Amino acid sequence: MDESAALDTTAARAVETADRDRVLWSDADREWASRAAATIVGERASAEEFLGRRAQLVLERIGTRQPAVTRTVRGIRWRPWVGVVTVLGAFVFGVLIDRIGGGSSINLLAPPVFALVAWNLVVYVWLLVRPLVLGRGAAGPVRSLLIRVASVRAPLQSEPTDAATAARRTVLAALPREWARVAAPLYGARAARVLHLAAAATALGVIAGLYLRGLAFEYRASWESTFLGAEQVHALLSVTLAPGSWIIGIPVPDLAAIEAIRAPASENAATWMHLMAGTVAIVVIVPRLVLALVAGLVERRRAKRVQLPLDEPYYRRLIAGWVGEATRVRVIPYSYTLTPEARVGLEAILARAYGNAVAVIDEPVGWGDDEWLSPGADAAGGGSEVRVALFGLTATPEEDAHGAFLKELGSGSGRGGASGSGSVLVDESGFLARWGEDAQRCEERRAAWRELIEGHGGRAVFVDLGEPDLAAAEAELGDAASVHDSDGRRGG
Repeated sequence: MDESAALDTTAARAVETADRDRVLWSDADREWASRAAATIVGERASAEEFLGRRAQLVLERIGTRQPAVTRTVRGIRWRPWVGVVTVLGAFVFGVLIDRIGGGSSINLLAPPVFALVAWNLVVYVWLLVRPLVLGRGAAGPVRSLLIRVASVRAPLQSEPTDAATAARRTVLAALPREWARVAAPLYGARAARVLHLAAAATALGVIAGLYLRGLAFEYRASWESTFLGAEQVHALLSVTLAPGSWIIGIPVPDLAAIEAIRAPASENAATWMHLMAGTVAIVVIVPRLVLALVAGLVERRRAKRVQLPLDEPYYRRLIAGWVGEATRVRVIPYSYTLTPEARVGLEAILARAYGNAVAVIDEPVGWGDDEWLSPGADAAGGGSEVRVALFGLTATPEEDAHGAFLKELGSGSGRGGASGSGSVLVDESGFLARWGEDAQRCEERRAAWRELIEGHGGRAVFVDLGEPDLAAAEAELGDAASVHDSDGRRGG
């Protein structure tokens, strides 16, 4: 999606993921935004169009309640005036650079224009090796500084005094961080364009200052050196000023002419000023303008096609709900019977973590029983199914029983479209009711379950289904799904 829609979508994501306790943005608000966006864009719209329109609705509604969120979204946009000021400042700097020699004399071996040329040659070499040193797409220190000045900045935040203020502070802190991650490729190209234009403007300013001073003063050219003779100086100037000689058609003066202007002798510097200006133009201005054009084309393409991490659980849930083919989340307890209170807590966690997914809680699988693997045990209907194992912390983990169950669960035997989620729920409610005061025993049992589950490629999510922490459970299940998906992509 384009830059503006991507920023809105990222801002909506920050609101809905950072406000874990639903203080600023409730579940009803989330459902309304999805339903309204789906109605507006229609069935034929792309997922990006749906997410962009939904983000607009989120920001419009929360902006009436929390104006600081809207101000922050505006505040982290790229400020074009920073680029304009940078380029103009670079030109003024070039014009104001001290005169090319001391007084009205130009020392041909030490004019600032040679330093300018040498610096840009170093930059060209750095641009070639930078991907090898910093990695492809990484921004160097100068680009990073410009990006910080021109775009992402965290808003001023007051100390939290209540839940709403604390939630708002968390959202406002997360928003610039999330956008910086998403916009990094775009802003890197944009900063490169500005810096190339600034370098060209500096060189142009140097040439302008050179000729403006030449109109008002007569510059005399000479040279002096402790170690170099006329032959060495002629060879050095012939190489250094060759680009300028080629572009303006004026040859570099010969050896006799060089010998004749050795200090204290001198000559009118007009020829040398033309050669220097031509060299700066061909070595600095033209390449920098070409690089700025290339960076501008890359920036334009990236601004129209900002890549959002749509494979993250947050976006997957939204897209699945809009498409209308909700994923089934099937919880399979193993040798563990849920109490009515625990079942209510589990349903609340599933609704919070998986959104509109169809949650199915199976009857407990008996110790050593593998009948649940038969094709006939599948939930009715097509579509994808995510299976989540559920254990009780009161049980001692056994490799031959619990481990074998996890192995079969992860293999997807007999189930088209079914897959493990990477998450394994472990209910602590029964254990805490019996041994809640024994913290050491509880941690030892958690460690045993964690070792068994991680040994089978899963991630243990410990929950108290009697009094579930919905925000923490949602975050852990989301993290586990993200890790599981990335491992699956690497493995594939």
